[in-house]
Amino acid sequence: QVQLVESGGGWVQAGGSLRLSCALSGGPFNTYVLAWFRQAPGKEREFVATVTASSYTRYADSVKGRFTCSRNNAENTAYLQMNSLLPEDTAVYYCAAVQFGAVYSPQSAFKYWGQGTQVTVSS
Repeated sequence: QVQLVESGGGWVQAGGSLRLSCALSGGPFNTYVLAWFRQAPGKEREFVATVTASSYTRYADSVKGRFTCSRNNAENTAYLQMNSLLPEDTAVYYCAAVQFGAVYSPQSAFKYWGQGTQVTVSS
């Protein structure tokens, strides 16, 4: 059974940086598209970034130029480097995976989800 474990969340002041990690186990990592989603209080979960097996990436407009999504296939881990953080980036961040997916795979396609990690950005 595929499992995803996120880490790296926390509290940071506006303008600061955090790096999230997502470790995948139980499946061949290089066959999975990994994505990051987030959910703020009272809001629906929204797309943040995707990285394919070949490291092709896609970002939500709200994070372009500030966030970088990457992966290390040798370590079975994906990363989300978040720079220039804003208070509106405050949310629970989730890592998700879909096997043989695509860079434009919708949220509904992602079968496996991590437990989420809290990111809080203070003004």
